[in-house]
Amino acid sequence: MNIAIFKAYDIRGKYPEEINEATVARITETIAKSIKKGKIIIGCDVRASSFSLCKAALDALKSFNGEVVPVGVVTTPMFYFLVNQFKANRGIMVTASHNPKEYNGLKMVKEGAFPISGKEVLELITGNQ
Repeated sequence: MNIAIFKAYDIRGKYPEEINEATVARITETIAKSIKKGKIIIGCDVRASSFSLCKAALDALKSFNGEVVPVGVVTTPMFYFLVNQFKANRGIMVTASHNPKEYNGLKMVKEGAFPISGKEVLELITGNQ
């Protein structure tokens, strides 16, 4: 896994060289394990690679002992609203925001739609909490 994709505010990189379905699945599993049960909202933007990455995230949550709420294609502000509306414990949005089309990534939030940084996720993955 390329640790350079873990940024201060999110996770992003060129698809599929730096971020791909396997990477997204591992990150999603890590986020789910950090809460063990509860509710996770998953959405995506309209980038060509977002649908495949979102499916990888959903597939990674099949063994999650909680509720998974796929919200489909949404804007980032709508994603934040839905995390609050559904009182979710976590939210995962597949998006690279303003970056060029060859990029993709993840924005992750906890209760209240407060951001989880890419650096925090990397610490969870590596076990250096």
